[in-house]
Amino acid sequence: MKIVIFGATGRTGSDIVRLALADGHEVKAFARTPDKVTPHLNLAVVQGDVRDAQAVKEAIEGADAVVSALGTDGTTTLTEAMSSIIEGMIAYSVSRIVTIGTAGILESRTEPSKLRYQSNESHRKLTFAAEEHHKVFDMLSSSSLEWTIVCPTYLPGGEATGNYRIERDRLPIEGKQISTGDTAAFAYGELLRKQHVGYRVGISD
Repeated sequence: MKIVIFGATGRTGSDIVRLALADGHEVKAFARTPDKVTPHLNLAVVQGDVRDAQAVKEAIEGADAVVSALGTDGTTTLTEAMSSIIEGMIAYSVSRIVTIGTAGILESRTEPSKLRYQSNESHRKLTFAAEEHHKVFDMLSSSSLEWTIVCPTYLPGGEATGNYRIERDRLPIEGKQISTGDTAAFAYGELLRKQHVGYRVGISD
């Protein structure tokens, strides 16, 4: 499989790159700073800025699937990039995408009509990042793509343990945290297995 990964140098994205290469897939890593990517025979690195719509679209040509592990940086970079990713996928007839979101865009258990970041489940005063991920959710939901959004709660660094819980559209009860390693492992597995197409998936310990 040929996989394009955006956010390939981040904590979760770099783990997904490693897992895909270990399984023999051809990986194209889109990165602003290519020197952060460890060279590999099956790895092609595309230097670029995700706000460059044309570069993003061109990176998707020839791919079988897309992964976005892009985060938010206090700007609209995430939504700008996702708009270009979706356009590129449609243009090159690529249907499968897995993105890393946030638990804030999962359904609230205490206020079912709201998302977690909008409800009393959230203790964050700043909601810009969650709002950006919410917009991505809306964009993917209104598309014809085979999308899955992996929604981790507090995300410390750490190796994959395999000891985690998932739930569609909600955060597992009393979920407190999940390692970047386990998040990457689940996201990568879901990319291939397509067990949760069209869903947000909460993941936690």
